[in-house]
Amino acid sequence: MSENKGVNIKTDEKAASAADTAPTPQNTPIFTAPMAAAAAAVEAGDIEASLAGNPALLSMLQGRLGSLIGASSGYIESLPKAVRERVDVLKYLQQQHTEIDKKLHMEIYELEKKYSKQYAPLYERRNALVQGTAEPTDQEKAEGAKIAKEEKENEEEASGIEEEDADEDEDEDVAGIPEFWLTALKNHPNFSELITERDEEALKFLRDIRLAYLDESPGFKLEFVFAENPFFSNALLTKTYVYDQDEIAGALEFSHAQGAEIDWKPEHDLSVTVETKKQRHKTTNRTRVVKKTVPAQTFFSFFTTVEEPESDDESELAEETRDRITLDYELADDLKEKIVPNAVDWFTGKALEYEGLDEDDGFEDEFMDDYYEDDDDEDDSDDDEDDDDSGDELSKSAKEAAEPPQCKNQ
Repeated sequence: MSENKGVNIKTDEKAASAADTAPTPQNTPIFTAPMAAAAAAVEAGDIEASLAGNPALLSMLQGRLGSLIGASSGYIESLPKAVRERVDVLKYLQQQHTEIDKKLHMEIYELEKKYSKQYAPLYERRNALVQGTAEPTDQEKAEGAKIAKEEKENEEEASGIEEEDADEDEDEDVAGIPEFWLTALKNHPNFSELITERDEEALKFLRDIRLAYLDESPGFKLEFVFAENPFFSNALLTKTYVYDQDEIAGALEFSHAQGAEIDWKPEHDLSVTVETKKQRHKTTNRTRVVKKTVPAQTFFSFFTTVEEPESDDESELAEETRDRITLDYELADDLKEKIVPNAVDWFTGKALEYEGLDEDDGFEDEFMDDYYEDDDDEDDSDDDEDDDDSGDELSKSAKEAAEPPQCKNQ
């Protein structure tokens, strides 16, 4: 007969408790809860490491904090009714202030348009002198000589060195001022970063840069006038910038831009380069030359229309595109506010002095990388496809036989 044992209540309670908390599919989560992991890290005093190692938690916290921006703290709601009514009246007054601001900024815009018409004769005269379709009058020469003398005296006073007058050269048969706009653009630090040696040959045909204000909506248009050239058939390349009016401050803000399609002439497209390579058929041993077009850095990328990414797109490509759009507008604003009005100062380099710039003050490399389109990945994929083409590629043994030993690992 089996022996009856007494029941140990305390022992049974511990066993029951352990059974209740033992890991089971019902009480064990598949993934560690981010908040629980964060709490453990906080207790250990390692908050930064917790956030760095838990991107899901970091994203959740950023979302929560972002939703709190502008949220009521409850203070306004706690004020007496009469005080809240006065606050609402202040909001009404501010609304009226904003309406006045909107009128102010629109009137400033209309004032710019009005005075642009007064500048127009000066720009036309400048263009005639630059292109050589007109010569300076005696009065214009006299006034120009006064300015040159004053500038020379100021430079001598600043440097303490008296400069000798330049020798008077015999008049040469040169029309206008050659390469005026190319030189002006190259003296601007940011544009000089964009202009390649290939671009310079095309920009020698640039005859004028004009500014026009839009009538249908706030904004402006930049017009680049070209002489007939071997690169493209367009006589005019334009870039249009449209403003929107801010609903809170009333200021005119850049909205979007519209570029122009360049009609490149055959074999003169500066936006691409042509790479050639030989391929040998591994069966017939015949060779062929393959040409591949790849994007190239060029000043003429300025005329490309860049579409704004969706507001909720936070990808790296979207951020790079936004940076490029920002850079593009900065260039356009410099043309509008500085280069077109003061072109002769950019031609002579004087503008670098009063702008506080020098030749090394161009955009940072990462900004220029954003401005140019980077299609290296596509090129790599094309190369991979070429390598996979068993009928057209050089066989491995043929390559090894053709290449010197030190080149095999390149």
